[in-house]
Amino acid sequence: MRTKLTFSLIFAPLSLSLCAACTAQAGAEAVPTAQTGAAVHPESGLPVIPLTVMAARGKHVFKVEVAATAAAQAKGLMFRTELGPDEGMIFPRDGFSQASFWMKNTPLALDIIFIGVDGRISNIAANTVPYSLDPVSSAGLASGVLEIRGGRAAALGIAAGDKVKW
Repeated sequence: MRTKLTFSLIFAPLSLSLCAACTAQAGAEAVPTAQTGAAVHPESGLPVIPLTVMAARGKHVFKVEVAATAAAQAKGLMFRTELGPDEGMIFPRDGFSQASFWMKNTPLALDIIFIGVDGRISNIAANTVPYSLDPVSSAGLASGVLEIRGGRAAALGIAAGDKVKW
């Protein structure tokens, strides 16, 4: 009996993890988890939340992955080959320092949008070069950095000074 209990305690979580990984790979949409009701991205496993940009041409809502941990922020969108037109990733920051990003191991061109401590876009590094090691930096202190598909900010009329809420 003890062996069976030990086997169950060891392998049940493993089989659940494998099932979760298989399910995550099967779908392309963010799916809600049974435990929290929050959506998670099927590839990264990060929470997915709505983020709104209020631009001069109106507001636009993105579904963004939240890279809240140091590990998630270090990986970012590296190795991704697809990013939907209304998808992205938000990197929350403390607002006490300038932000600097690069495109190492990132095959997609991105618009990197730097959000100041007032919640407004300070600057945008548009259509960043895939795989580039050149740093792109915020124009000042950053409370967040938003990455979306390259060229999308211009297409939507998103510009410095626009308000961002997440």
